[in-house]
Amino acid sequence: MSDPAATDRPDYARLFRLDARTAVVVGGGSGIGRESALALAAQGARVIVADRDRAAAEATCAIGAAAGQSVDDAPGWGDLESYELDILDEAAVQRAADELGVVDALVVTAGVNVRKRILDYSGEEFDRVVGLNLRAHFDLIRAFGRGMAQRGRGSIIAFSSMRAVLVEPGQSVYAATKAGLVQLLRTAAAELGPSGVRCNAIAPGVVDTPLTTQIKSNTEWANAYAHANALHRWAHPSELAGAVVFLASDASSYVTGSQLFVDAGWTAIDGRFDPPA
Repeated sequence: MSDPAATDRPDYARLFRLDARTAVVVGGGSGIGRESALALAAQGARVIVADRDRAAAEATCAIGAAAGQSVDDAPGWGDLESYELDILDEAAVQRAADELGVVDALVVTAGVNVRKRILDYSGEEFDRVVGLNLRAHFDLIRAFGRGMAQRGRGSIIAFSSMRAVLVEPGQSVYAATKAGLVQLLRTAAAELGPSGVRCNAIAPGVVDTPLTTQIKSNTEWANAYAHANALHRWAHPSELAGAVVFLASDASSYVTGSQLFVDAGWTAIDGRFDPPA
């Protein structure tokens, strides 16, 4: 007996494949951005590695090219191309959206944090964190989201943080921008959803990146963070790449307006103390 739903069922063997699609990874020159770019390319996407550091973007492309050549039986790696982009320059962001043409997925990993208590924060530091973590994302969503809406498809993925819901002393402005980014993406999901554009956030826990160098340099601090989650360890940037591929691919075709936590259970458990009973 034939399955009446068979004609609507996707090819599950290729559910995560991104062949013939273009992804732009902002901040792709290092850390989570680099691993995201490599993972997307491994699924067949043409990846534009955008970073204000052109040399770092080119290094990501070189790593991807070498990895693609070393795998003979893979379904096929996509090409990686470097693109110099300062997302604090609104005109440059719009120019990138115009020059890069059809973009199926926009992944934004760039971010900054100034760890200071509120009474010690300066106005300049506030503006710097808000400028990159929120305003620049706003500009990227507008610039790339417009073309996606016109074409009737697209996926916008940005990185919030577990700090969007859990705070600690010294994280005021960073946490505020990450919570604001989630609401910005949710609103974009509501506004662009009828045009076929999905918008989602990924919220990492503690990840070994340049942004967390200050913590990693303090053994007591680093160990405390490791033991605050259920897996009792830090994440490698590569462990965030799977979430990026999921949200960029058809595997998440019905997912929008969501925040996906990749935090080893930090937000699910107390984590600070293991009671005797």
